[in-house]
Amino acid sequence: MCGIVGYVGARNATTLLVNGLKRLEYRGYDSAGVSLMNGQGVETRKAKGKIAMLEAAIEAQPIHGNIGIAHTRWATHGPPNECNAHPHHDCSGTISLVHNGIIENYSPLRAMLQKTGHTFVSDTDTEVLAHLIEAAFDGNLEEAVIDALALVEGTYGIAVISAKDPDKIVAARKGSPLLIGIGDGEHYVASDVAAILQHTRQVVYLDDGEMAILTRDSYRVCDLDAKTVKKGVSRIDWDLDKIEKGGFAHFMLKEIFEQPQTIENTMRGRSVDEDGFSKLGGLNLSKEFLQHLDQIIITACGTSWHSALIGELMIEEHARVRVEVEYASEFRYRNPIVSEQTLCVVISQSGETADTLAAMREAKRRGAKTLGLVNQVGSTIAREDDGGVYLHAGPEIGVASTKAFTSQVIALALLTLKLSRLRNMSVVQGREITQALAALPAQIQTILDSASDIEKIAEAFVDAENFLYLGRGYNFPVALEGALKLKEISYIHAEGYPAAEMKHGPIALIDENMPVVFIAPHDAVFDKVVSNVQEVKARGGRVIVITSREEPALAGKIDYEIRVPETIDMLYPVLTVIPLQLLAYYIAAKRGLNVDQPRNLAKSVTVE
Repeated sequence: MCGIVGYVGARNATTLLVNGLKRLEYRGYDSAGVSLMNGQGVETRKAKGKIAMLEAAIEAQPIHGNIGIAHTRWATHGPPNECNAHPHHDCSGTISLVHNGIIENYSPLRAMLQKTGHTFVSDTDTEVLAHLIEAAFDGNLEEAVIDALALVEGTYGIAVISAKDPDKIVAARKGSPLLIGIGDGEHYVASDVAAILQHTRQVVYLDDGEMAILTRDSYRVCDLDAKTVKKGVSRIDWDLDKIEKGGFAHFMLKEIFEQPQTIENTMRGRSVDEDGFSKLGGLNLSKEFLQHLDQIIITACGTSWHSALIGELMIEEHARVRVEVEYASEFRYRNPIVSEQTLCVVISQSGETADTLAAMREAKRRGAKTLGLVNQVGSTIAREDDGGVYLHAGPEIGVASTKAFTSQVIALALLTLKLSRLRNMSVVQGREITQALAALPAQIQTILDSASDIEKIAEAFVDAENFLYLGRGYNFPVALEGALKLKEISYIHAEGYPAAEMKHGPIALIDENMPVVFIAPHDAVFDKVVSNVQEVKARGGRVIVITSREEPALAGKIDYEIRVPETIDMLYPVLTVIPLQLLAYYIAAKRGLNVDQPRNLAKSVTVE
């Protein structure tokens, strides 16, 4: 969501900070700002809208300095405008602060501060922090930050500078990601490594309850009792070109076309064909536990929740373990049945999703073992889970997830294979799965090679107002995902349903103006889906079918056909979702919309 960048060193920080913010644009935001120590005090420029508006404000009134903080805001408290944009200041204008997260008790704190003479100028919860630090300040910025945060309830990732204690940045985190970048005679703070990768590959990830004090020549990490904490340094091993478009019109299109490689990366070294087995070295779970666990809970949000539904079907069919899929946002607010024989699998592309992280912590508190499926190395979920599987899909910049989804499904397939072979699956059945997995990259490429055909279909639906997506079995979650992709980036209302449930309500919507997408490969429930196609066509619906071979039963009943290669039932979602990603992309692009940064959405949702 919101983005933070900070710099202390010898260089002019203005351009460096603004460029860092540009690397964070994919996260979603509605305003931006920057504060610099200019040698005499703190100077700030802010603007509503995109970073280009901030650049214009800086060009009109240039600012310079060697220490600064910058921010992109995704509005929570107060509308998106220049006043509510970060950074925020204290009454004197000597303290400047940027903040990701939500201060839950900001209202009573604000009332308390107003009674003691503090004046507020914004609608935000964040401004409270600046005034709390001002009230606690006695010459040392980090001590004031510690005192202020002791009064705060909620989540935060903050970076603070003060003209009264210059030459340093103080940063702290609780529930919102933050990292330190280590340079030569300079240091950085950021909410996402993409902001600083151009300048350093050496980073230190802060954990909850930790604070960092950065100067030009040093950094120190401590807890909120001011006790020094020893931290390891991590090296970022992916290159800057991974967050460039590489000649594609949008990051989303680039990431769709990367999927033959990304799912191969997820499988590399993990799928063992000759044994029909999978190696998942990071599980940290004993063979005995995996053989005798009595239930699996998979918890996730959004697209990750759809991959979880596919995982549920895989594991129950092949490993014969009871699986429940939970919305992470609901899991911790009820009284779930969890025991020491429960495995809680948490899925998050970023590894920072607030609801998913909280659900994992709740499961651990209740005694469950936790397994994280994440894409971001060094993320909070990856550091706090009992074991994990990295997706290795590379940075995903487009807000609408594509390659992370297919990598999640592959990771769940590998987990299914491991569980099944440990419990009840023969080597012959295992080999069938590993061979089908190995064929997927080339099969996806054949679909991508026909992208222009899908683009032509998209032209017919640019002006559609509603879509219905229908699937059964493994492809019902694909219907949900296809509908989500369309509404995320094209703003067309779309719903996904089990195909048989169409008769129990949605069929009332079907007329000659209603496009209906059927996900109908030749799997175990294909014949049933054909019956549903006939029901839609009889009512004049415009039918798009994704299927896997020529089928006489569909002749004359469909308006558009998209063909995918054949595979085993459990892996069809990896293939059938590709045309839906492309269809959503082309419709949105032809509507002239910002595909990579759809309105109101954020890449990493780090607030409830």
